[in-house]
Amino acid sequence: MSNPIDQVFSQLRSDNKTAFVAYVAAGDPDMPRSLEVMLALERAGADIIELGVAFSDPLADGVVNQMAAQRALDAGATLAGTLDLVRDFRKTGSQTPIVFFTYLNPVYVYGFSRFHQEAAAAGVDGVLFLDLPPEESQWNAELKESNELCHIRLIAPTTPDERIQSITHSGEGFIYYVCREGVTGAKSDLADDIDEQVTGIQQHTQLPVVVGFGISTPDQAQSVARSADGVVVGSAIVRCVEQYGDKDDLAKQVEAYVKPLVDAVKSV
Repeated sequence: MSNPIDQVFSQLRSDNKTAFVAYVAAGDPDMPRSLEVMLALERAGADIIELGVAFSDPLADGVVNQMAAQRALDAGATLAGTLDLVRDFRKTGSQTPIVFFTYLNPVYVYGFSRFHQEAAAAGVDGVLFLDLPPEESQWNAELKESNELCHIRLIAPTTPDERIQSITHSGEGFIYYVCREGVTGAKSDLADDIDEQVTGIQQHTQLPVVVGFGISTPDQAQSVARSADGVVVGSAIVRCVEQYGDKDDLAKQVEAYVKPLVDAVKSV
């Protein structure tokens, strides 16, 4: 049986549509309201939800996502609590695929094998380790990957061609192309070579290529959707959560913000 992530992309390809992937920090502003945000993302039309696992030293993240992680930690977020969040999301009947966006440290402390088993049982479909090179599992037996979750791989603008071949060979679910160097964060303009870079990656793999880092407006999302199999919007949504996190209409505001982004992606 194929993973739900594969099923979503298969259906989108049949419909000649591009995926919209929404990122939020799990537990921001707290776990109950984080569940409300996830449901709002689903109502807005997100095809896949990326949940950032709160970590105290998120080196790949810009200030917006760093602050979100800190708010989540201050509210008591843990990896175990994030798994409970996914269980609660699944109890609503939602089938939207979930990918954990995480650093290795929280998972390694929790137990690598235990994490894979419990995450799959909770309803997580994939995991993207920001700071775990694919090669590490060759030398560390405890990092051997299970078949329970799709392991999403990152490719950067600076990744050489021979390494792209290696990364795509071990990738599952989709390839996440980071279209900018540096940390996460909304930008006022897009990188100039996204189409060329995506085409280069697609020459090495049949996996969908999803583009993220810096996309924040409907026009930007629409532009990227013309080249990629999926578009990720993260920091801009996280900023919306920050702005309305203490308001009663948080979920409504998130849905209203994300819907035009989804519509722009689906218009291509």
